[in-house]
Amino acid sequence: MSTNYRVQFATNPDDFDSYDSRKIRDNFLLQNLFSDDSVNLIYTHYDRFIVGGAKPGKSTLKLDTIQPLKAEQFLDRRELGIINVGEKGIVTVDGKKYTLEYKEALYVGKEAGQVTFDRADGHQPLFYLNSAPAHHSYPIQKITQEEAEIVELGSLQTANHRVIRKLIVHSIVKTCQLQMGMTQLKEGSVWNTMPPHVHNRRMEAYFYFELPEDQAVCHFLGEPENTRHVWLHNQQAVLSPPWSVHCGSGTSNYTFIWGMAGENLDYGDMYQSKPTDLR
Repeated sequence: MSTNYRVQFATNPDDFDSYDSRKIRDNFLLQNLFSDDSVNLIYTHYDRFIVGGAKPGKSTLKLDTIQPLKAEQFLDRRELGIINVGEKGIVTVDGKKYTLEYKEALYVGKEAGQVTFDRADGHQPLFYLNSAPAHHSYPIQKITQEEAEIVELGSLQTANHRVIRKLIVHSIVKTCQLQMGMTQLKEGSVWNTMPPHVHNRRMEAYFYFELPEDQAVCHFLGEPENTRHVWLHNQQAVLSPPWSVHCGSGTSNYTFIWGMAGENLDYGDMYQSKPTDLR
């Protein structure tokens, strides 16, 4: 079996107040998403959101069901978002092949059938995965970088000049609750999601990549008046509970993928905090 998983339980802000760095890392940092010839999944208790990675090698990788789902197939009651953060690769859904280039996305709806991952022409893809429970079956859809909804925010003066590409969002793709997109920091900018915000009707996960191997990102989480931090390296992810802010600053510019799930598909539904209000 090539699909591995672990379960990550949820926390509450009162408990979080007593966490040291080690316990923060244990509860929120997601490491080792990609390993050879494996699908690695983290089943979280934040909106039953799954974060994972698939790295196919010489043989085809299957996205097998896992015990917590109590389902015959992974997508029996779930939807899936896939973004390729490696070289060209192939995702096959119920026998139909989809070729994904670097940074291209694929939405796969509930009851779509068996999902497999393959290399293409000897290239090494890295498929980043997000999945959430689904109540309706929507069509499979591939989204290229050009088809994304693009927003440019921030400035070099405030070190947060960034381009946001909304890939799997309701204005582009019909989904039940899953949303995914990508934010790229311009050279000379290091702050993401600043000013930060909270959206208490959905959780979020950040996956950081295109970060030089000798650099790092300091990700901030917690209630606005009681923040903590966790250091991340390239191709690591972090969970953000609905009650937590989420923002970060790197020792270099970088790109990150945001994935969300909850009862609300309104991208702009959030409570912003002023930088001067953070503690």
